[in-house]
Amino acid sequence: MRVILVRHAIAEDRAIWAERSPDDELRPLTADGRDKMKRTARGLVTLEPEVALLAASPLVRARETAEVLARAWGGLDPVETPLLRPGASPASLGAWLARQRLDATVALVGHEPDLGQIAAGWLGGSTRSFLAFKKGGAALIEFDAAPRNGGGLLQWFLTPGQLRALA
Repeated sequence: MRVILVRHAIAEDRAIWAERSPDDELRPLTADGRDKMKRTARGLVTLEPEVALLAASPLVRARETAEVLARAWGGLDPVETPLLRPGASPASLGAWLARQRLDATVALVGHEPDLGQIAAGWLGGSTRSFLAFKKGGAALIEFDAAPRNGGGLLQWFLTPGQLRALA
């Protein structure tokens, strides 16, 4: 299995949003974040032209990022899963992925520091993150079979600017 981890694009400022709404889960992407993600998505498609499954955290900013990616990958229907919420269990995410097609490329849209912790586990068996995903940044981790701690091989880890340059 090949897993693309994508951090959501630039969202509204947390403090400014809090003045308007107490619910951070509803914080959307900015217009600039959406525009940049469209170009970033083209770079992702250049690297990985086919994705079998696109899943996202249920938070608005992650869902909106997944919608941009879905259009770039030809109209995929993003799956919303609580397994990508901030603080969710990486082990539960791995078990869910093990039930997907193991010969497929899967894209997951989530949040920091969770994505860095997931990547650290898959690459080195540790929950101590050593990768920091920028907003709109992505990594591809490859497995011989289902994702498991220490079983992944990092193929690439790119900033959103690097992905836009590939578009």
